[in-house]
This record gives sequence, C-alpha cells and structure tokens, in this order.
Amino acid sequence: MKQQPTFETERLVLRPFTLADAPDVQRLAGDLAIAATTGGNIPHPYEDGMAEEWISGHQEQYENGNAIHFAVVVHSDNSLIGAIALTVSQDAARAELGYWMGKDYWGQGYCTEAARPVVKYGFEVLELNRIHACHFGSNPASGRVMQKIGMTYEGCRRQHFCKWGEFEDCVDYAILRSEYEAQEE
Repeated sequence: MKQQPTFETERLVLRPFTLADAPDVQRLAGDLAIAATTGGNIPHPYEDGMAEEWISGHQEQYENGNAIHFAVVVHSDNSLIGAIALTVSQDAARAELGYWMGKDYWGQGYCTEAARPVVKYGFEVLELNRIHACHFGSNPASGRVMQKIGMTYEGCRRQHFCKWGEFEDCVDYAILRSEYEAQEE
C-alpha cells in the first residue's frame, strides 16, 4: 500500500483522512452553507454513512493516481476543519483542485494556507503541467483563494451548474507549471 504524504504548515496539518474523521466530516460538510457552495460533490442532507463511504475510497484513488485527498487539521488542537484534494487526469498532466472548509473557519486564511503545499505537491511530485479550479459566481471568497495561490482567471461558464433549481456561473482559474516555477524563484 502506497503511503500518502502529510504536510505541515504554520497552523495546519494536511494528512490522509481516517474513518475516525467521519463524524467531523458529516458535521462540517453537512452544513447547508457548505453544500450550497459546491457543484454537487457534497450532498445535503449529509446522511449517516456518507462520510465513511467517501473516506473509504481515498486510498484506492491515491494508489491509482486518480486523486489525493487531505484532511485539513488545525495543528494546535488537532481539530478537523475541512478538506482539500487534487483530482488528477494523468494523461493530460493536469488536476482539478477542490476544497471546502467548515463555516466556522471561513475568512481566516486556512484554505489558502492548505492550498499552497497541495499545489506544490502537484507540480513538484506529480509533475503536473496545469492545476485548475472553479467556484460558483456567488462564492467570490473561493476565487480569492485561487488568486492568492497564483492562479489566473480564465473565464466564466455562465449558468454552468444547476444547484437546487437555481443556475450558477462557474468561474474558472488555473496555474501552469511555468507560472508556478516563476513565482517560486
């Protein structure tokens, strides 16, 4: 079994999820505000067993090179506050960055802090050429995370998502390996 890496930042630990995280995932991701900001990846209501099922698939996805998921944990008290992942398209040497943070942790810079080592891993270890992400037009805070990690605005897919009967714009950002390397110099 391949061992997934763990990263530490000033305030955070990014580590593999364990089944013991399931109650916290269900509580945090089960908040309506979290589901409302995602394109369908997080259901609402977040029912019993869903977190365990989601976590149980991570190791296989990692071993197959399809995705890597990190639990975002506050270093000082070991509390789970969110998730961040790369979903990899190996043939195209690219990945999609996705993340969510529990509502109580919004606006504190945690997402940006977690995204930086994940992007670094994508370019330096996975040898990707491109990492992209998108956010709902109604969630500009997510776009600010993308900007802060060096991603470039690429456009808006108007009314791309239909979330609970309402259409949402999908605002696209990406960073290329050459851009990442230039900002690391």
